[in-house]
Amino acid sequence: MKLSSKSPCRVDLAGGTLDIWPLYLYHPNACTVNFAVDRYTHCTIETRRDKQIVLRSRDLELEESFASLQEMAESKKQKLPLLAWQLRFWAPTLGITVDTHSEAPAGAGISGSSSLMISIAHAFNRLTGSPHSTEKLREICQNIESQVIRVPTGSQDYYPAMYGGVSVMEMSPAGIRRIEIPLDHDEFNSRFVLVYTGAPRNSGINNWEVMKAHINGDKQVHKNFEQISAIAFGMRRALEKQDWNEAARLLREEWSNRRKNCPTITTPLIDRLIEVTRKAGARGAKVCGAGGGGCVIFLVEPEAKQRVSELIAAEGAEVLDVKVAPKGVRVKVAA
Repeated sequence: MKLSSKSPCRVDLAGGTLDIWPLYLYHPNACTVNFAVDRYTHCTIETRRDKQIVLRSRDLELEESFASLQEMAESKKQKLPLLAWQLRFWAPTLGITVDTHSEAPAGAGISGSSSLMISIAHAFNRLTGSPHSTEKLREICQNIESQVIRVPTGSQDYYPAMYGGVSVMEMSPAGIRRIEIPLDHDEFNSRFVLVYTGAPRNSGINNWEVMKAHINGDKQVHKNFEQISAIAFGMRRALEKQDWNEAARLLREEWSNRRKNCPTITTPLIDRLIEVTRKAGARGAKVCGAGGGGCVIFLVEPEAKQRVSELIAAEGAEVLDVKVAPKGVRVKVAA
């Protein structure tokens, strides 16, 4: 049997880091706003006649194999831990070849790893005939990721991969609820530019250190999260009203707040790109994910999109040809 799956990556607009449990429980109206983009991760799973486990990543150009699932589980280190830990959870009774590919550039900060986790989990859910819902698979992926990186993880990165579109994740004691923001995707596509500045050269935001400081009662960190929460709530309202002036103002405020709280989130190239595009029609910008490199999203006036893109390319960064991905993960049985 052979299955293939794919799911989109994401761009975060506001509320990042707030999605790590239990941080959102301490801030009223906590939410995260993001959207899916049509850069995809792919997974193909094929059963084998033997017991061998073969794991392959085409974008990383890595491959490893094990004589059996037991041998893989007993190995102390794997080249492809996200794949190996997924296999441990699903525990297929047959030999398996897992082949993956990510269209996200290295260290882009657009959640290629979370998208890949969703692609793999949905393929195995279909292969094994498991009854897990989409939301349950998100929980499984989040827990497996935490097993791999050995610190708590957030939830927001999985939702664009699951559902596509533009979304707000409401977070409260009742749990997490994803709500689609009904934007005109063509209009939104005309108003953003996504730029890859290169793989990060420093750590950007260390979510684990921030989380510990918050729980330990650091008043400044708590205040920072109050600002993050307020900006995210405002961004949600601005997008719901399609108030692009307010959305751009909030994106600038989000970036200013993040940059002040974590200077390593930016680089000289990122600062230069934001400066040179500001007078050309870019209304606001911020890095995606932890920063320190990776991708930057710019909100622009539609008539300025081409001009801003040309300026960015002239500075040596790569403008990614992307649009909002309207749909989330898809699984099909290969012919």
